[in-house]
Amino acid sequence: MSTVRVRFAPSPTGDLHVGGARTALFNWLYARHHGGAFVLRIEDTDAARSTEAATQVIIDALEYLGLDWDEGPGKDGDYGPYYQSQRLDLYREYADVLMEKGRAYECYCSPEELDQRRQEQIKLGQSTRYDGRCLHLSEEEKQNFREQGRVPVIRFKALEEGETLVEDLVRGNVKFDNVTQVDDFVIFKSDGMPTYNFAVVVDDALMKITHVIRGEDHLSNTPKQIQIYQALGFAVPKFAHIPMILGPDKSLLSKRHGATSVTQFYDEGYLASAMVNYLSLLGWGYDDSQTIFSTSELVEKFGLERVSKNPAVFDIQKLEWMNGVYIRNLSLEELYEVALPFWQKAGYLPEAPSPEVKEYAIRILKELQSRMKLIAEVVELAEYFFRDDYEYKEEIVQKIMTKPHTESVLDFVYGAVQAAVKLDEETLKPQFQVGLETFGIKMGDLIQPIRVALTGTNVSPGIYDVLELLGKERVLARLERTKAMLKEKELI
Repeated sequence: MSTVRVRFAPSPTGDLHVGGARTALFNWLYARHHGGAFVLRIEDTDAARSTEAATQVIIDALEYLGLDWDEGPGKDGDYGPYYQSQRLDLYREYADVLMEKGRAYECYCSPEELDQRRQEQIKLGQSTRYDGRCLHLSEEEKQNFREQGRVPVIRFKALEEGETLVEDLVRGNVKFDNVTQVDDFVIFKSDGMPTYNFAVVVDDALMKITHVIRGEDHLSNTPKQIQIYQALGFAVPKFAHIPMILGPDKSLLSKRHGATSVTQFYDEGYLASAMVNYLSLLGWGYDDSQTIFSTSELVEKFGLERVSKNPAVFDIQKLEWMNGVYIRNLSLEELYEVALPFWQKAGYLPEAPSPEVKEYAIRILKELQSRMKLIAEVVELAEYFFRDDYEYKEEIVQKIMTKPHTESVLDFVYGAVQAAVKLDEETLKPQFQVGLETFGIKMGDLIQPIRVALTGTNVSPGIYDVLELLGKERVLARLERTKAMLKEKELI
């Protein structure tokens, strides 16, 4: 068997979305599984819509997911992806080959004329296809059109009988009728740019791509491409059309279903390992029992024979759950490294934290790790550990801090903390037990006012952990601040 060579070939016209990322991943896994090559090719021939910014977004997204490519000259000769805009001479060369073989021809039909004929075909109940009227134009007729200012496109001369067979590694054999399903389609536009169906064949052939793994929405393009391969004498690669990705409502995944851009998932704090794991399960599965796969396990186990024909459903809640699993499996040092940029952006930590600040941050993360599903949550969850001007949640204040014993509890706790040698459970719990007996209340009635006073809310790590992390000086200041707030609101 020849060396496996696959490619990912996005158009740089916007963000890289879930579907594209899944396609890139399946190609990358297949290449790595077989010890082959993964090629990145930027299909930027749509000059009106392609941007360098969108190209960079694609590259950043692939780097975030850890999907490294194996070759390419780059835009300026450096190592990087291939760019179709740098290969225009190649496409023209092979278009000329097809012209010489009689398998392509110039077409001078205007868009208006084409639309008129299409409407006539629809009225007659015929399939809409190009009628081939420019196929046998004389040089004189062509010259007349050119003098009118018409700039021709180049059309491929498709087969007029029989079927084109697509041998698909996922969907099996799919037949296309050459008469009704493949007409003389455009391979070069009037602006001098190749069309997708033509450029992709030239590139895949010259790059010696052995397997074309892409979304099933490209299946209808495949018979056209196979005919071009055959007309140019190129070997036809193996095709694998992977299932579409749907939202929970079974419609095509889109922005209305929430985040779909890989960049957005990164910004919200999804770990690359969790994203790769989850994306791999959108249309592929090893067995019914295993859900969590390391990337190395995916490389070892991945194969096209386990790719489903059925659409995959994107479940954001399952992705969040999986991300939480991966967060809990991080070491505290690893968690600190991924949390640090979020804390720095929020202004909690400086650009270069001191060893003491880092130690404090890691102690906080130890308490928060089990509560997190997204790394971005670390900002809100840790706010009161870094900011002494945290806000009190009004509904929580009304619910918890309006009870008759609140002021007495806060005064009692203030005295206990002030007298304590250490703010740990061993030191403070016996003192708090005295408070329960003094006020005739349960532990929750003592702990909850303390929690609101120290954090502004009623959900936090264990109260003794919070007390110990904040330290005596900050705890006492917060108790005083809370009493002042309650008096200002006339709640005590």
